[in-house]
Amino acid sequence: MNTFYLKVVSSRRIFFEGECKQLVLPIAEDGLKGFLAHHENVVAPIEFGEMKITPADGEEIYAFIGSGFVEFFDNTANVVCISCQRPEEIDRARAEEAKERAQEMLRQQHSIFEYHQSQMDLSRAMERLKIKSRHDI
Repeated sequence: MNTFYLKVVSSRRIFFEGECKQLVLPIAEDGLKGFLAHHENVVAPIEFGEMKITPADGEEIYAFIGSGFVEFFDNTANVVCISCQRPEEIDRARAEEAKERAQEMLRQQHSIFEYHQSQMDLSRAMERLKIKSRHDI
């Protein structure tokens, strides 16, 4: 079986560690990018979005992933990110509140930096809600 070793580390925990068949990540500039066994060596930045892991011995795992980077070297992938949450771990009310706060900040007149920060906050909250809704059990 063609597998590779994967370790996903967020700022709070080790999210996943073990053999897997496939990894799909939201890569900056490329959009979604898939990794299979024996992928070419690469280091790439990750944007926030949806990650999909296909373990060697189980069901697919979907998760919201915050920004970070992926390193694939010698049939081993290491993902380091700010946050990583399964859909059932996402607090819908908290994500809705973050969305509301970001929308309010966008309505107010602020500096260009604060405007772009609010746009990113809104996008992140909406992505969490989208993943929660798509995989809601």
